[in-house]
Amino acid sequence: MNQYYTLADHFSILPAVMLALFGCAILLFDAGIPFVGPIFPDPRQRKWLLIFVAIAEIFVGYGLATQQMWLTSNAAELTGFGGSVTVDGFGIFFNWIFLVAALVVAVVSYKYLEIAGEHHGEYYGLILLAQCGMYFLATGTDLVTLFIGLELMALCFYVMVGFLRTDKRSNEAAMKYLLLGAFSTGFLAYGFSLMYGISGSTKLADIADAITRRPAWDPVVFLALTTTAVGLLFKISAAPFHMWAPDAYEGAPTTVTAYLSVASKAASIAFLLRMFLGPLKDARVMWEPLLIAVALLTLTVGNLAAINQTNIKRLLAYSSISHAGYMLLGLIAGNDTGIKGVAVYVMVYTFMNLGAFLVVVAMRRQGIIGEDLDDFAGLAHRHPTYAYLMLIFLLSLAGIPPTAGFLGKYYIFLALIQTQHYALAVVATLYVAVAIYYYFKIVHSMFIREETEKAPLASSFGLQLALGVTAVLTLAIGIYPEPFLNLANNSTSLLR
Repeated sequence: MNQYYTLADHFSILPAVMLALFGCAILLFDAGIPFVGPIFPDPRQRKWLLIFVAIAEIFVGYGLATQQMWLTSNAAELTGFGGSVTVDGFGIFFNWIFLVAALVVAVVSYKYLEIAGEHHGEYYGLILLAQCGMYFLATGTDLVTLFIGLELMALCFYVMVGFLRTDKRSNEAAMKYLLLGAFSTGFLAYGFSLMYGISGSTKLADIADAITRRPAWDPVVFLALTTTAVGLLFKISAAPFHMWAPDAYEGAPTTVTAYLSVASKAASIAFLLRMFLGPLKDARVMWEPLLIAVALLTLTVGNLAAINQTNIKRLLAYSSISHAGYMLLGLIAGNDTGIKGVAVYVMVYTFMNLGAFLVVVAMRRQGIIGEDLDDFAGLAHRHPTYAYLMLIFLLSLAGIPPTAGFLGKYYIFLALIQTQHYALAVVATLYVAVAIYYYFKIVHSMFIREETEKAPLASSFGLQLALGVTAVLTLAIGIYPEPFLNLANNSTSLLR
């Protein structure tokens, strides 16, 4: 590596640097309230300033990602720091997804945290710092870069899950998430150490070359990919490494749950694709049976466990587990359609899952948590807009046309058929029927049952705007998918 950093090096990590600077600035501002208090005497004024700074930085991130896309349009990629960071269509695509999730959550969080009595400035700083970690997960091509990005993201989420300091559920969820997360990180670090031992390098390209030169069933390679897979599968809440997800989703503030369920999963999927289509690509004969077993178990656990849930957040947690199984099926197929299908699935999952959790956010009001199935009883009678929006998101999660969710499942199933994984396609299709059943439990509660609670719902302009945008995109991708498909196709072309 050249001892002097070039402009390309700095530009390759500029979005992450800006996210880190703004995130730290928000933390320092909030910690320095005794000093800035005379300048901003009104607490509400200070809170809105922090929200504005966070949202402004997210838009700056959009601008930088767009600029990176323009610069890489004439070249395959932009590398920095000796190949530790690679800005390509894949990384930019996933960073757009992260930024959308962060923007939606930042916009809707003010009212929710105010009702919960836990509105603190560090919340928005943690969102930006988590984004910084996600950036390196999408663009990192070095084990050290990827590991640092993963841990930065995870540390932020550990704190955010336990953000409701007076809520025992939130504290318990954060502790479980932290302990199990640290355990999985140990597996990942061990896998990385073995890869370094195999290749003598932390660069993914060098590791790929070293694995190519080793025997097909090398035990060290098998141990490296197995331990690495355990660490990564935990992050996407794939069974049997899913135990943390239902408790974390239920105990965390609902806005944090929404962010965790989409942004963290998308970042971990990006990491998974980088690893299994990069250095571990030639070890497919070893990892394909492992992923098939995990995908089937994930679909089974996620769908069957969701049937008896009465807490909406736990139900959506098990739903999220099952969706991780569908994403793994695209990787198992491994052809162009499968990899494109994973990108499409992550994109549509972001909008429909965010939307579903935003409706749960709307149910939160003073003295009422609003996340049980009974709280949704008769919602169509007292607030039909929220009921019909939730219906759109649930139809999409189930994969029913013309919603975006159908498109995601279509490409996954098509890839399985093209690669002659017929049994997997049949099993995955059967589990769609199971998913329809438990999603329609919520629909039945909203439209058929009598209302049990007449208290008005909390709302805000930000929440209404976010719900409208996610609903429109959920329908638009399903009705006119071509531009979104082109975006996903271009983003994954370099991985095939």
